[in-house]
Amino acid sequence: MLILVLAVLTVSYASSLRAFLHQRSHISELKAQIAEQQQSVKALEREKRRWQDPAYVQMQARQRFGYVMPGETGLQVIDTDGEPMGSEVVQPQLEPGAVEWDPTWWQTTWQSVELAGQPPKKAEAAQTNKHELIRPPKGQQ
Repeated sequence: MLILVLAVLTVSYASSLRAFLHQRSHISELKAQIAEQQQSVKALEREKRRWQDPAYVQMQARQRFGYVMPGETGLQVIDTDGEPMGSEVVQPQLEPGAVEWDPTWWQTTWQSVELAGQPPKKAEAAQTNKHELIRPPKGQQ
């Protein structure tokens, strides 16, 4: 009887210990995730403080957009192909057949509402129905 009680206690403590260890590993993963997100927040706060500095904003406007202060003369050297030399801003080129316009969620929802009101015609439905009985060729039956 004592051995049976000890076996039941061992099984119950083993399952509890397994759950405890699983929770501990989950907690350590969450702590690592929190630390990573805190670093990200600190980096974003540093970036926000930078953008509040007028000198940084001025520097970014000069570098990114080629702005000049009143009274200054802006020059841009043009390459033989007509592109500005030293330009850091590169517009991504779309591949042939790429979608240029990504619809918003309400536009796709409205599209589905419009399509729901227009069921496919019988010819289209027959082509899309792939659940037909496939019969083997004669002689193999």
